[in-house]
Amino acid sequence: MKRIYLFLLLILSCRLNAQELYAFTEPASNMPAKAIGIYGSERVLKDLHSLKTTNRTTLGLEYGINKQLMIHGYTTFSDMYLTSYRWESIRAYAKYRFLSKDEVHKHFRAAAFGKLAYSKNIWVYDEVDLDGDQSGWQLGLVATQLLHKLAVSASGSINRVLYFEKEKSLRPPVKNAFDYSLSAGYLLLPQEYKDYKQTNLNIYCELLGQKSLDDNKYYVDIAPAIQLIFNSATKVNIGTRFEIKGNMHRMARPYRTYMISIEHTILNAVK
Repeated sequence: MKRIYLFLLLILSCRLNAQELYAFTEPASNMPAKAIGIYGSERVLKDLHSLKTTNRTTLGLEYGINKQLMIHGYTTFSDMYLTSYRWESIRAYAKYRFLSKDEVHKHFRAAAFGKLAYSKNIWVYDEVDLDGDQSGWQLGLVATQLLHKLAVSASGSINRVLYFEKEKSLRPPVKNAFDYSLSAGYLLLPQEYKDYKQTNLNIYCELLGQKSLDDNKYYVDIAPAIQLIFNSATKVNIGTRFEIKGNMHRMARPYRTYMISIEHTILNAVK
C-alpha cells in the first residue's frame, strides 16, 4: 500500500510540474529518482552553403540518481557536415539541484549543470554548439519558478570549445562563448486534474542567446513549441527555433531549425 501511495504521489508531482519540461532547455528541476528516460529527437534545417535540407538525429539515455542529481548521455548522427549520414558526436550532461523551496502549487528551484562533448566535425561556423557541432565543455546555473500553471526559467553558462588538431587553420573561429536563456511554459490542458492518464498540453516560448567571449559576435533566437504528455510518462515536443538578431556565421541564413522529440520515462526502473 505504501508503494502505491508513493507511486501516485510521484505521478501527481510529474503532472503538476509538466509545464517546466521545456523543449529546448533544461529546468532546475530533476527527473524522478531511480527513473530512466529514453530520448530521441530529429532536428532539420536548410544548409547555408549547399542549400540542401539536412538533419541531425539524437539518441539518449537519462537517469535520476537521486532527487538532487541526474545524468544524461547522448549520441548524434547527421549529414550536416558531409553528404552522407554518419555518426558524429557523443556527450554527457549532469545537473545538481542545490536549492528547492516548495509550496502548494508553486516552487522555486536552482541547479548547477555541466556538459562534456566530443564531435568528429571540423569547425566551420561561429556558433558554439556542443550538441553535435563541436567538442568542448559547458558549466552553468539555472533557476526555475513554478506558479500554478506557469513555469519561468532562466539560465546562464560558459562554453569552451576544445580542439585536437595541430594545424592552426583548423582552430575554431569562436572558442569561448556565454549562453543564456529565458523560458516560459504554460499548462493548457487538462484544466482540472483527475487522473494520471489524462493528456497534458503545454505551450512554450524560449529566448535563446549566445555571445562570443572572443569578439563581438552574437545571436538571439526565439523558440516556440508545443508539447503533449501521455500517461504522465511519454513526452512529445514539436518546435521551431529562429534568429531574431545576430551577426554570427551559422549553419543557416536566415537561421531557422525545426525539431521533434520523444521522451519516455520509466519510473522506479532501478530498485
